[in-house]
Amino acid sequence: ASGVCAALGNQDQITSTHRGHGHLLAKGGDFNRMMAELMGKSTGYCKGKGGSMHICDLDLAMLGANGIVGAGVPISVGAAYANKLKKNGLISVAFFGDGATNIGAFHEAANMAAALSLPMLFVCENNEYAEYSPRNKTMAITDVIERAAAYGFPGAIVDGMDCVAVFEAASLAIEKIRKGEGPMMLECKTYRFYDHVGVKGTASNYRTDEEVEEMRKRDPLLVHETRLIDSEVMDAESIQAIKDEIQKEVEMSVEFAENSPFPELEDMLVDVYTTGESS
Repeated sequence: ASGVCAALGNQDQITSTHRGHGHLLAKGGDFNRMMAELMGKSTGYCKGKGGSMHICDLDLAMLGANGIVGAGVPISVGAAYANKLKKNGLISVAFFGDGATNIGAFHEAANMAAALSLPMLFVCENNEYAEYSPRNKTMAITDVIERAAAYGFPGAIVDGMDCVAVFEAASLAIEKIRKGEGPMMLECKTYRFYDHVGVKGTASNYRTDEEVEEMRKRDPLLVHETRLIDSEVMDAESIQAIKDEIQKEVEMSVEFAENSPFPELEDMLVDVYTTGESS
């Protein structure tokens, strides 16, 4: 999320997954409003109606997380189509997991993006597991990027555990997309340390403790911290100060959310239906 979003402009749109919190924050989201939304409070991004899996902020061009696997991809295609018609120079980015590439909506979206040469970046966060099913049990191919080639547009595999590598790959892809070269895809090889629903990483016995611990050595935060220290850009004390500051910000956001009111009953239908005219 951070590597891709750092390469985007403020008005470039993104769509997210059922794990949209990181994408929102990477696009410039506010901790307080996000935490309030997670707790269903009226001060949240969607006034408590979106919750964890449907959080969005149009002011940040974050077109929404989505509780349906793969459902954000065609939404991003729609944004890219609008951008092309308006000739505004913007691009859209769809974040999705490896499991989403088995969903029909992904294939329809990829075909349309390619056929219309839309300014769109497909970003697959391949953590090798679709819920509890390993990749080799759900698809015959080794690399998801092959599915981009099937629809006639280029892509690249990148180390998703290295935010700098992701930033560099995303920057190159975005530059080409803005030049009118059509859609592109990045397959970010990454890993999910926790279980699908957030419990201990091996609680469901579909992978081993040894596998998880080995992958933890490649934690993106540790990788980047080591790079900063080795290159003498920052020292350990400075990095710890940033961690402490972020921890404090998170704790303050929890307090803000807990002290915020729940929505009023009379606001139940507010923002549920649009009342404006299309533009």
